[in-house]
Amino acid sequence: MPPIRVCALYRFTPFPDPAALQAPLLAACEAAGVRGTLLLAREGINGTIAGPDAGMEVVLTHIRALPGCATLDVKEARADAMPFHRTKVRLKREIVTMGEPAIDPLDAGHYVDPAEWNALIADPATLVIDTRNDYEVAVGSFAGAVDPQTRTFREFPAWFREHRDELLAGTKQVAMFCTGGIRCEKATAFLKAEGVDDVFHLKGGILRYLEDVPAEESRWQGECFVFDERVAVGHGLTPGTHGLCRACRMPVSPADRASPLFEEGVSCPRCHAARSEMDRARYAERHRQALLAEARGEAHVGRRYEEDASPS
Repeated sequence: MPPIRVCALYRFTPFPDPAALQAPLLAACEAAGVRGTLLLAREGINGTIAGPDAGMEVVLTHIRALPGCATLDVKEARADAMPFHRTKVRLKREIVTMGEPAIDPLDAGHYVDPAEWNALIADPATLVIDTRNDYEVAVGSFAGAVDPQTRTFREFPAWFREHRDELLAGTKQVAMFCTGGIRCEKATAFLKAEGVDDVFHLKGGILRYLEDVPAEESRWQGECFVFDERVAVGHGLTPGTHGLCRACRMPVSPADRASPLFEEGVSCPRCHAARSEMDRARYAERHRQALLAEARGEAHVGRRYEEDASPS
């Protein structure tokens, strides 16, 4: 079994003083040899962390002792090497940014277990919405789901308000999903605040669905983009076929890699026109240094996909 345990987690729960939680949580992570990013806000906690099993148990015990986190649900994976370069505990206004301060994320819609999801979205009166960003949807989605074509989650409220009438025409209920559950959960709270009561979200997100639902029964098409070095996964959370462009941090498919505009570590069809020759020369040198570090058996920060743990 790979030695590194990787845990993705979130919980919407009131933290009256998140700043008071920051230093003790950071100290617990550092003492346990756990790295990654955790976000704290008045609405809760979100993040992805990794470390040895013993250290992870210490940190998860610390987090579960925080207000409202006793039954924290954690999605786990294994890695051969540490996927993060540093440990960060950051204070944020939101643990996933929507930009709607008036909504209450605790007043969310109904959870739907993966085993019940197919029946819900097969109902012709169910409006199914993918709450992820456009580049994630391009990698894979549920058959028949509406793609808002948003670049960030912050754009979702404006998109819904603009298209509300056409979206809800003939709709009995709304079902939403995202990678791990946090964005679709907050999106259901937003819809409820907008007066839509029959809203549902996939418990555990796409990742739990791909883990629990057999491929032969699945309504998922393609792969699922993930915010770590795996880039994309398929059924059973097996590694997918997509890689990562180290210039723009976007997923690249096998077809993208066959393009003359793709150069490993330097450019892909999505970003080639938006980068200068000077940019590409800088990326090429960074890629060269990363390969040299890899040959020496060293970590190189330029090879890490280490952004804030929550997608924007």
